[in-house]
Amino acid sequence: MSLSGPLAVYVHWPFCVSKCPYCDFNSHVRATIDEAVYRAALLVDLAHEAALTPGRTVGSIFFGGGTPSLMDPATVAAVIDAVAGHWRLAEAVEITLEANPSSVEAARFAGFAAAGVNRISLGLQALDDAALSMLGRPHTVAAGLAALDVAQARFGRVSVDLIYDRPGQTIAAWQAELRRALGFGTEHLSLYGLTIEPGTRFATDHARGTLVMLPEDTSADLFALTATMTAAAGRPAYEVSNHARPGAESRHNLAYWTYGDYIGVGPGAHGRRGGAATMRHKKPENWLKAIAAHGHGIAEERPLAPPERAGEALLMGLRLASGVDRADFAARTGRLLAESIDAAGLQHMTALGLIEEDIRGLRLTATGRPLLNAVLAAVA
Repeated sequence: MSLSGPLAVYVHWPFCVSKCPYCDFNSHVRATIDEAVYRAALLVDLAHEAALTPGRTVGSIFFGGGTPSLMDPATVAAVIDAVAGHWRLAEAVEITLEANPSSVEAARFAGFAAAGVNRISLGLQALDDAALSMLGRPHTVAAGLAALDVAQARFGRVSVDLIYDRPGQTIAAWQAELRRALGFGTEHLSLYGLTIEPGTRFATDHARGTLVMLPEDTSADLFALTATMTAAAGRPAYEVSNHARPGAESRHNLAYWTYGDYIGVGPGAHGRRGGAATMRHKKPENWLKAIAAHGHGIAEERPLAPPERAGEALLMGLRLASGVDRADFAARTGRLLAESIDAAGLQHMTALGLIEEDIRGLRLTATGRPLLNAVLAAVA
């Protein structure tokens, strides 16, 4: 499959101060790390990918984690410089760094901006100290808002992350919290309903009955309220959990959702390039050993057959409010949209008012968006 279109680059920094009880991301707590060693390894991992994707233009770089705001700004600068050396950078390249709002990390924001970061994704997660404690977050609301002030002063583009649908949360409480968040004026909000992920501490607590989730009807009401309030504030949902002013959508995440090519470097990072899937070693020490032995951190690389690519593209594309574009789908998967969906399932979901189809493509209705998984099970 030919490589074309803008390339997205994901850089994973796996280290955290502590492990959040809801998090199933590849994150690790270490007493000390040798950042110079990890910096050099990231550059080697990038060089491996660059050799396989020559001549591409990079549309976005995303530093995720873990907690990439724990990185030395010099490491961020070295990675950005390496990307610019290996590929062409788009004129309006988007360079995002995820940040946790502790005062120590906020002090690094000037260094990140100088390194070339032009967008911050700030993990506030809640605007209630009791909720932050329940979520295992190592910051207070006051510290979070102080970090937000610094971010908005340093960066033209700022996104805020919040988790709702929390145990015990009322509709009125979330309405007030979201109203406050919308008042911050950020161009983008990532608003995630709390989910129980396997292998997390919350999964253990939920199985024991010590963590009780909200009823499904309440969760549905919270989802609908979120969509209504963000749309009214001029930041409508463009994806199931992401809301932005028109034109301020995350270009990096859009690469995932539209099934574009992206490379992932760093421990546990995933990638999709030229119809192949890549996965790096998850454990940081194993990733370093692989870099030393093979010149890259890849644990698994395999070609994806057209039916599998089609399934992934459908899964990702239906998350978008704009849905799946027929022409793009065929170009990126090697299959027609019509031959990749279950006709009977589509007919049933259409009759229920959960999905709609036209000459351009396929998309969920407003009613269908909170039922994404059920719709996918029927049509995929």
